[in-house]
Amino acid sequence: MTEPARPPAVAGQFYAATGAELARQLERCFLDPRGPGELPTRHRASTRRLRAGIVPHAGYEFSGPIAAHLYALVAAQRPPESVLILGVDHQGLGGGAVLSDRAWLTPLGPTPVDHDLVRALTHGPLRVDDAAQAQEHSIEVQLPFLEYVVPHPKFVALQVRFGRFEYLRDVARVVETAVQDRDVLLLASTDFSHYVPARTAERLDHLAIEAILAQDPRLLYETVADNEISMCGIAPTTVLLAALRDQGLTARLLRWGHSGEAQSMRDVVGYAALALEADDGAPPPVK
Repeated sequence: MTEPARPPAVAGQFYAATGAELARQLERCFLDPRGPGELPTRHRASTRRLRAGIVPHAGYEFSGPIAAHLYALVAAQRPPESVLILGVDHQGLGGGAVLSDRAWLTPLGPTPVDHDLVRALTHGPLRVDDAAQAQEHSIEVQLPFLEYVVPHPKFVALQVRFGRFEYLRDVARVVETAVQDRDVLLLASTDFSHYVPARTAERLDHLAIEAILAQDPRLLYETVADNEISMCGIAPTTVLLAALRDQGLTARLLRWGHSGEAQSMRDVVGYAALALEADDGAPPPVK
């Protein structure tokens, strides 16, 4: 029997509660001065250089325009067959690395799960636990963007709890094997510094961003720990970098920003959108 779709947990909080208003809100994110400044293209390239991305997950008012930079790239290129979204365990319910094996609903409709990819990922420390993701927002807030820019997307939600680097590397090895020979776009959902002055956020966040641009998962992990950077998605971002370490990709920063750009505040949360791209647009080999 097919599991019922996961209902939205943060509609009306992190993003609009109705489909019509949510579509308008997404358009405002793309058109915002902090965003790409234009709506996504309707004319896709026949290839896709984009292999992975790092995107924020705060309320759309604050981080939506930053995330829109990455999704504009997704919209402009050949759509992937599936999207693996690696998120945070904010609620502490997962106890490790947990997958969802059912569709997720947003006000724009259901996003179907890629059951084959879930089966390929269910090895080692990864297990299916839909209940552990019932209230988690870091993956959910990506889905309206994904639904907006990819026709009929299939996805898998992988929630990764923070742990020792060796554990995250073990998770990454499963991810690396599972996506091999599959046309999968990987996304890591993370915000950066939390509730610090804007100048502090910029300084600390760019330490982490430099490690991401170097595509060095251990350097990122140690930089965040050594500098006490309150980057909530260090676990999923470390896993993404480790899983793609040998792919020969090029990483670039699309936009960094903070919540104080949207609303005046003394202490801010930092956000960044980054892309990891192949040097050519050849599609990855598919089974």
